[in-house]
Amino acid sequence: MSDLRITPLHALHLELGGKMVPFAGYDMPVQFAGIMGEHQHTRAKAGLFDVSHMGQVILRGASFDAVARGFETLVPMDVLGLGTGRQRYGFFTNDAGGITDDLMFANRGDHLFVVVNAACKDADIAAMRAALEPEISVEPVTDRALLALQGPAAETVLAGLDPDAAAMRFMDVRDLVLDGVTCWVSRSGYTGEDGYELSVPADAAEALARRLLDHADVAPIGLGARDSLRLEAGLCLYGHDIDTATTPAEAALTWAIQKARRADGARAGGFPGADRILTDSPTRRRVGLRPDGRAPMREGVLLFAEETGGEMIGRITSGGFGPTLGGPVAMGYVPLEHAAPGTRVFGELRGKRLPLTVEKLPFVAAGFKR
Repeated sequence: MSDLRITPLHALHLELGGKMVPFAGYDMPVQFAGIMGEHQHTRAKAGLFDVSHMGQVILRGASFDAVARGFETLVPMDVLGLGTGRQRYGFFTNDAGGITDDLMFANRGDHLFVVVNAACKDADIAAMRAALEPEISVEPVTDRALLALQGPAAETVLAGLDPDAAAMRFMDVRDLVLDGVTCWVSRSGYTGEDGYELSVPADAAEALARRLLDHADVAPIGLGARDSLRLEAGLCLYGHDIDTATTPAEAALTWAIQKARRADGARAGGFPGADRILTDSPTRRRVGLRPDGRAPMREGVLLFAEETGGEMIGRITSGGFGPTLGGPVAMGYVPLEHAAPGTRVFGELRGKRLPLTVEKLPFVAAGFKR
């Protein structure tokens, strides 16, 4: 435990009774009042999450266009066409067409702001430095916390501190002054709900978190509910639902590759694994799965086409109980011939094969503000 890093909100987590667990090298709260209640509170009102373990990085160059063109050598996204004050979802790829991490990136006018996963951030920063420097500087942001305020009441809560929050659309990014502190704010999140992510100076993070928690609609939320929320929203968890051996087409993520970067686009290819990614005809696909009954089927459960006999056809990559749905939910990979919604498959749980139904993702409709 002594080797674990802590976030600027660590003391507050302990004060609030957070149950702490190791996660991606950090001591993080998995829950406060209970995962079920925290999940439901976020869906109904607003939850405050500490995501300061994520990597924040600034890329600077001679111009934004120069930075965008450089970054496009690492991702299959249209970075050059991203408007000022706008953000996109993306992913790094390898030469085999696999995904090495997924991320968010924003056009901040004179630089690109990138947020990467905690477990991958050291490797991501090293890869960006190797590919982009010295023409483009890669600057890890180490003096800021990252908070997420998620749920249908998030707009009202944040607009109470800075009215400009209400004017933001989904994936807008701008500076807001919150409790007297300038924060870099995006209208986005990892729950499927409307909400914001706030990059806050580290020395101001606890005071801002307390101010937000003073609102009657805001409660602290741990990693457990963050996981159940993103699972209901059909969002991938890196290292589980996507990894270096998963292509974007297999993961049903080709929607994130804009027209300009596709095979017939103005700037087609030019990123690692482009030859495979732009021509990929996968034999398997990530799908939503609803187990019958009440017993969750978790990561690693093997999937079969038949209740008895036959070879394994896939496996579950994420699974648990969906509080909004009142039953278990999961995601996993199955062959294309078993990927249509309504298809029945079987998961092997404690020596028995139990039925699941393939369902269209997301399980819970997104509440983003368009």
